[in-house]
Amino acid sequence: MERLSVLYANALFDLAREKGVVDEFLAEATFIRDSLIDENCQRILNHPQISASEKHKFFEEAFSGKVHQDLLGFLYLVADKNREPALLSALNKLIVNIEQSSGKVKAKITSASPYDEKQADSLKTMLSRKLGKEVELEMKVDKSIIGGPYIFVDGYHIDWTIKNRLRDLTTQMKEGCYT
Repeated sequence: MERLSVLYANALFDLAREKGVVDEFLAEATFIRDSLIDENCQRILNHPQISASEKHKFFEEAFSGKVHQDLLGFLYLVADKNREPALLSALNKLIVNIEQSSGKVKAKITSASPYDEKQADSLKTMLSRKLGKEVELEMKVDKSIIGGPYIFVDGYHIDWTIKNRLRDLTTQMKEGCYT
């Protein structure tokens, strides 16, 4: 399915460039992906007894008039070919392809407390300099990480969280005791 996802993403990206709707595809592919991540949507999409025509109707009701006709056609194709497991991955790859082609990347930052504007700007500047790309931050707060940031950007994971450091320390202590 991974190879299929890449093929779908590349074909959609080429189509978007050909038609001059790359930015539109980025926004709409993100909208579709974020809508279909829902557990109930996934049950509908992956249920073996729900027919392709019923899935067409589902897509029509959810996305008609909200997304480009070619993206809606892609959703229909996925349902017709019974390739729903490749759908979210293909959309994710399309989004990454478009972002990379524009020299922009999205960094997902998780921290124990919200960053103020100065901290966010500093992090954005540092990441942009390191990656040589324009970085957009997507901030999320998760108090369970105790402190420090978790950063996912351009395929890289950077985990400076206290939770992870405590986990590593615990592992090292256990290994030290048993060796």
